[in-house]
Parts: sequence; C-alpha cells; structure tokens
Amino acid sequence: MEVVGSDKIHVGTVDKYDGKDIKLTKNDPAADGQHHTIPSSWVGTLNGDTVILTKTARETMAEWKASERPEGDAKK
Repeated sequence: MEVVGSDKIHVGTVDKYDGKDIKLTKNDPAADGQHHTIPSSWVGTLNGDTVILTKTARETMAEWKASERPEGDAKK
C-alpha cells in the first residue's frame, strides 16, 4: 500500500505492519535505501490501497525512525 501525507505527497510503501508500527520498504524512492517506521497512530484514513496520514509528508519524514540494520547486513 502507498503511504501519503495529509498533503497527499508520497511518503513510502508499506512493507510490514505489526499493529503498533508501520515499516516502510527500503526499496521505495523516498526511503533512500533504508527502512523507516512510523507509528500507526499517525494513520488518518485508508482510501483504497492508500494510507493517508494525519501529518504532512514533510512532518512524517522529519519524525520517522530509521530501522536498525541487522548485524552483518552491510549496505551495498
């Protein structure tokens, strides 16, 4: 699913959801090759295959958390 800010600007693509956080795929152009997580509490609405957040894309990207890379998983 695509994730967009409240301003409808692309933030990322859902990789996993654990009920608490949404993990965004690292292969998305907005991800800069790194997984990011956002709290599910930032979700405003769902519209088809799109998650619309309560924060703008800029706010989301300023506050999202970069996921830790597992030990031994070198960036290529």
